[in-house]
Parts: sequence; C-alpha cells; structure tokens
Amino acid sequence: MSQLYSSMKPTPVLKDELDIVVIPTIRNLDFLEMWRPFFEQYHLIIVKDGDPSRTINIPTGFDYELYNRNDINRILGKEINALEQHIKNLLSPSTPHFFNTLYDPYSDGADFVRGYPFSMREGAITAVSHGLWLNVPDYDAPTQLVKPLERNSRKVYLSIQLPILYVDAVMTIPKGTLFPMCGMNLAFDRELIGPAMYFGLMGDGQLIGRYDDMWAGWCVKVICDHMGWGVKTGLPYIWHSKASNPFVNLRKEYNGIFWQEEAIPFFQSVTLPKECDSVQQCYMELAKLVKEKLGKVDPYFIKLADGMVTWIEAWEELNAPKGTETNAPNAKDEKVTE
Repeated sequence: MSQLYSSMKPTPVLKDELDIVVIPTIRNLDFLEMWRPFFEQYHLIIVKDGDPSRTINIPTGFDYELYNRNDINRILGKEINALEQHIKNLLSPSTPHFFNTLYDPYSDGADFVRGYPFSMREGAITAVSHGLWLNVPDYDAPTQLVKPLERNSRKVYLSIQLPILYVDAVMTIPKGTLFPMCGMNLAFDRELIGPAMYFGLMGDGQLIGRYDDMWAGWCVKVICDHMGWGVKTGLPYIWHSKASNPFVNLRKEYNGIFWQEEAIPFFQSVTLPKECDSVQQCYMELAKLVKEKLGKVDPYFIKLADGMVTWIEAWEELNAPKGTETNAPNAKDEKVTE
C-alpha cells in the first residue's frame, strides 16, 4: 500500500501558473526527494544563498532555474539601480504638456531643446514611474506565438569590459496619450495617485486576465491628465528571463483582446468634470462612466465598475481616518525640483 501511495502523483493545480521558490540554507537539495511527488510537476526557482562559487547538488528530474548572488547583481544590477532610478523619476518633474525631443530634460546630461517654451520648463509633478523589460519582451499571446524567440537584447557599450544592459532613456508620456502599463516594474507616488491603482476585477473566476495592470494604467493616465500630473516611462530596465506560456495567456487574454478595442476609445474620449479635484472623485466618476458606457459591451464591466466603487470606499476607510479625501496638489500649485 505504501508503495502504491508513493507512486501516485497528485493532479497538478495551476501547473502553468505556479512557480515554487526554494531558498536552500544547507549545502544541497537532497530534501527535494521527499517532496518530489508534489514539486516535480512544477517549475522551481532556486535561489542559492551565500557564496556564489559554492556548488550545491540538485536532484535530477526537476524543472528549475538556479540563481545566486551574481545573478541577483546582474538582474537587479549594480549598473542599474532600479529603486534609485524610480525614485529619481518620481522626484523630478515631468513634461506632459510639451514634448522634449531630448528625452527627460531633468536627467543628467540632458536639457530642454531649442524651441521649448521657457514658461513650461518648470514642468509638472510626476505621479508614476513606469520601467521596462530587457530580454523577454512583455508581449500578448498572439505576438508571443508569432515571435517566440524574439528578445530585446539591445546593449550600449561604454567600454569593451563594461556592457550596460539598457537603453538609456526616460521620457514623459504626453497628455492625452494612453499607454500599456506593466505592473511588474512600476513605482508611483501613493499620496498622489494611490487611490487609482486598482488592478481591476480580473484573474481566476473572472472573464478576463492579464489586463489588470492595463486597466489600472488607463484609469491612472486619464486621472493624471485631468490633474495635470506626469507619467514617465523608460529607465529602469529589469532583466526578464522567463517567458510565460502563450497558450495559457491566450485563454486569459481572449476577451480582453476584443474588449480593449472598445475600452481604449472609451478612455480616450473621457472628460472628467472640473469639479473632480481629488483622485477619489475622479475614480468614482470613471466608475460611473464605465458602468454607463462599457456596461453595454458586456455585463462584466458593470461588475468591474462596482468593484471600483468598493475599492474607493475601502481606500477612504483605511487611509483617511479623519474623513478627509486625498486632495492632491495641482501641477500649477507646486513646484517640484530634483
């Protein structure tokens, strides 16, 4: 009976969606043999602690990626300090109202080009810093299927020995322009735009997936445009090494691929009332418009709009104990400098 039990493998749950992270603090991973019936069918991410030159023994038969301190330095980067770059982006102004062709004029080695109005060089408050990916691109399922081997491997070499693995550019997304926001390399000013960072009613049990960050990005950009704030994109770049399964992604994205053709024109056409002078008010107005306009596309959007209202109610309950809304400064009311 014990032999029969040991040979049985449980039905894998979330097989293509679940990674198991293992951080061994001992010299080898022989203990994985005891967990083989449960772990063998999943992808393991093994993070080796301590000396990167030390060898650890990993039992055969597992699907795994192995990382050590050298990999962490490469991915997070001593050349690329992602956290520092996000902070720089958020603490320096944006230029949403007039495009500067020399990228971010507030970064080192750049400035405003000839013809840029002096009256607008003070810039606007930056609410969001949107970083990008190197190596495996952030593609939707159809693009993954037609470009399975494509990689973003562009490099800038400062010397033969020092390849810098990113494209050195930050820019402000112009006012009135939407963008596809990826939530995996993102920083934002919680005091400013936090109430709008609701990643939608999506995922398991819902009719749509892999659009939660997109939805948040569309809402955030419309509100930032209304409030006069900026959104930056570009640096920092993060090394992305594992491509997700395009067939699994297609099942999640299927409705979204069609619905975005309705949702994006909706967001492009939204004009928020002047009376909306807080993010919460803007978001509640968006929720009302979503229910009114996109509810005709599919009843799912009515449910999503209700979720948006619930989110704001919860935000105000947890973040405004004195009963005050988060009235954020208008770009014209406050000067932000590095």
